[in-house]
Amino acid sequence: MAKYDNNFIDELRARLSIVDIVGRRVPLVKKGQNYWGCCPFHNEKTPSFSVAEDKGLYHCFGCGAHGDIISFVMNTEHLEYPAAIRELADMAGLKLPEFQPKSAARVEQENSYFDICERACAAFQKFLFSDSGAEALEYVRRRGFTDEMIKKYRIGYAPKNNLISSTFTDVKQNNLLATGLVRRGEYGLYDFFRHKLMFPIFNPKGRVIAFSGRSLDGSEPKYINTSDTELFHKRMTIFGFNFARDEIYRKNRSIVVEGQIDAIQMQCNGFGETVAPLGTALTEDHIAILCKSNRNIIFCFDGDAAGQKAAARACSIVLPFIRDNSDVRFAFVTGGKDPDEVLKTAGAGAMQKIIDDAIPLIDFLWKIVNTNYLVKTPGGRVQAEKFLDAEIKKITDKKLQYEIEQEYKKREFQTWRSWKKTDAPKIKMPGIDAVTKNTLTYIVNNFESLATQYADFLSGLNIPFDDDAPDLKWDSTSAEKFIVSLKLKKQLEILDARRREMMQGMVNGENYTNDDIAEINKKIDEVNKKLEKLLYME
Repeated sequence: MAKYDNNFIDELRARLSIVDIVGRRVPLVKKGQNYWGCCPFHNEKTPSFSVAEDKGLYHCFGCGAHGDIISFVMNTEHLEYPAAIRELADMAGLKLPEFQPKSAARVEQENSYFDICERACAAFQKFLFSDSGAEALEYVRRRGFTDEMIKKYRIGYAPKNNLISSTFTDVKQNNLLATGLVRRGEYGLYDFFRHKLMFPIFNPKGRVIAFSGRSLDGSEPKYINTSDTELFHKRMTIFGFNFARDEIYRKNRSIVVEGQIDAIQMQCNGFGETVAPLGTALTEDHIAILCKSNRNIIFCFDGDAAGQKAAARACSIVLPFIRDNSDVRFAFVTGGKDPDEVLKTAGAGAMQKIIDDAIPLIDFLWKIVNTNYLVKTPGGRVQAEKFLDAEIKKITDKKLQYEIEQEYKKREFQTWRSWKKTDAPKIKMPGIDAVTKNTLTYIVNNFESLATQYADFLSGLNIPFDDDAPDLKWDSTSAEKFIVSLKLKKQLEILDARRREMMQGMVNGENYTNDDIAEINKKIDEVNKKLEKLLYME
């Protein structure tokens, strides 16, 4: 049967989580590293249907059904292969390529690309330990790389002359050009990487698909990478992922840093779950790949303005991928350092402290809002709330979206609005007993719309509403009746105090009249009628 291009199928599998696809039909619960539910292919009461997100596979231990996202959609939607691919492409937001078989010539061509990259990697490794590579070898050792690390990561050196274009004469020029290692100039082919410290880039299976070259003479850009090729796409390639996969599984998380040297040093100093984007900003594809291995991610960036900006971007990108069991955090390396410098100067213990102090996503997003908007002003609060609403809507799990929305409403009320002393009414309110305080605390923390509606009144009570309170299990009607009745009682207390003040003033010869007292009595009667009507309402 004809198949779509393998690159497209791989991109589909990278973009889409099998947990999300299966979860549309089967309620799943995470137990250990896998998700479990009742098999959709046979009747059962005890879940025996396992979904491995990192492998992109499902398996039923009851009936033996197994496969990937494509077979699951085919079998549950009763679709042929092309229709299943079309539906998955729509979910992933990918344009469907032409439906065509993959020829033997095409397979041979792709294998040629892999062979060229492998040969180049071996040549670069050899030149690092030659006389011409002495400068590069001294540099990489000065950066803290041992010979064992150099061998493991296959670090090499591209000499100043045209090593690849002059020695790979047995390779078809078009194939050589397709790998990005050489380019065509006015006088023939020339090497793209010259006088560079070379870091090979591996695919998840550990095959060399591209290179990243670092300048040794201080010239900019500091790093240059292979341009996108048929084997290599920067937006979908994560540096160090082939080394980190098993450790991500064991540690139940991944750590994302900004550069490849940071990633290597982290991996070699006890943080084997560390990876890095490659010469580009973090993308949705990077996050999708990581989340297929594990949805717990710690982003570790520099603490400067650029690092904060990169973290804010990562926060926005990761939101559609989080689930109720995700743990996404943000760590920052301050003092103008990066993870590599911290490990060399202060050791793994200091780096562990930075990771341990990472800020949860929900707190980091709140920090972004309070940093970027003037929440002390009405306009600033409106802008902040609109930003938060837009970000929260990116969360695809509706229940999680609702819970986070409620959490932020509490924070908005507690931090931006209600009981700030500067915002409180000037009227001195009578005291609140412990029972009333606990009841109001329960209402404020469980009925956010009421808290906002009666914010002016509640803010004048000077109650610390973030204290613990008993669960009264009230509905919103009962809660609102309590607030309104308390508000009316407080009005009565204020009016009564005002009446006594005016009567004493008349005794003292102050300029009050019986009409003033009568007006106060009228107001008291009106409030009493409202209170009586409220108390007898069903």
